[in-house]
Amino acid sequence: MEYSPKKMQDQLNKHGFYFKKNFGQNFIIDENIIQSIIKKSEIDSDTLVIEIGPGAGSLTYLLGKYAKQVLCYEIDTKLKDILNENLEELTNVNVIYEDFLKRDVLSDLKRYSYKKLYVVANLPYYITTPIIIKIIEEQIPVDKMVVMVQKEVGDRFKAKPGTKDYNSLSIYLNYYFKVTKILDVSKNVFLPKPNVDSIVVEFQKKENSYHVTDETLFFQLVRDSFTQKRKTLRNNLKSYPQDKVLEVLQKYGYDLSVRAEQLPIEVFVEIANYLTK
Repeated sequence: MEYSPKKMQDQLNKHGFYFKKNFGQNFIIDENIIQSIIKKSEIDSDTLVIEIGPGAGSLTYLLGKYAKQVLCYEIDTKLKDILNENLEELTNVNVIYEDFLKRDVLSDLKRYSYKKLYVVANLPYYITTPIIIKIIEEQIPVDKMVVMVQKEVGDRFKAKPGTKDYNSLSIYLNYYFKVTKILDVSKNVFLPKPNVDSIVVEFQKKENSYHVTDETLFFQLVRDSFTQKRKTLRNNLKSYPQDKVLEVLQKYGYDLSVRAEQLPIEVFVEIANYLTK
C-alpha cells in the first residue's frame, strides 16, 4: 500500500467516496506515524488486534503485516471496495461492517485463537469514550489498547490529580489501566485535516491493583464527588456520612474543603471501603 495524500484522494474519488462528519472520519496518511504506532504497540505473531474504524486501511495494512490476525469494525459500508482493494494481499484481516458499539464482540472473538488481545486504532473522535467504556463494561479481555485520540480527550484520559483535566473519567480509566501518552500526532497527517492535533495513548491492563469492597459504591462515590467540579466534597457528598469521609481524608492531610480533583484514586478507594464497614 502506498502512503500518499494524493494517491489516497485519487482512490477515494475513483470509488465515489466522500467523508462523513457524523462518522468522525479523518484518515491517517503518514507511514512514519503508523510505523511508530506499530512499533510502540509491540504487536507480534501471537497477537489478535481489534481495530475500530479502519477507514481506508492505512493502519490496517501494517497491522496485518505484524499481527497474527486483525479484526476490524467499520460502520461505513461505502468503504468496502476501498478496503478490499487496499487489503487484498492480506489473508489475516477480517472486516465486519457494523457499528462496534452495537456488536457482540465477545461472540466474534470465539472464532479466534490468540495469546494476546490488543486494540490498536485511530478512534473516531465522536465515540472515543463510549468505545473504551464498552470494552471495560462488557469485559472484552484486552491486554492492551494503543489508540489515537484528539489531544484534549487524551489529556483527560491520562490526567493526574491536581490538574484541570482530571475528572471522574480519569479515575474510572485508571482503575482498570495504566494510561500513558506515547506519541504526539500533528493534525497535518490526516485526510481531511482535523481542527486539532492528536495523541496516541496506551492503556496497559492492571491486575488487581486496587482492592475495592463494593465497586458500584466506589464508582458512584467518584461520580458524586465530581458532580460540581468547583465545589468541595462537603457540598458534593452531602448525602454521605461525612464524619466517615472526613476521617479518611484526614489520614491523607485533607479535610472536607478539598475538591475532588485534588484526590488520587487511592483516597477514593479507601473512602468507599470505609463506608461499607
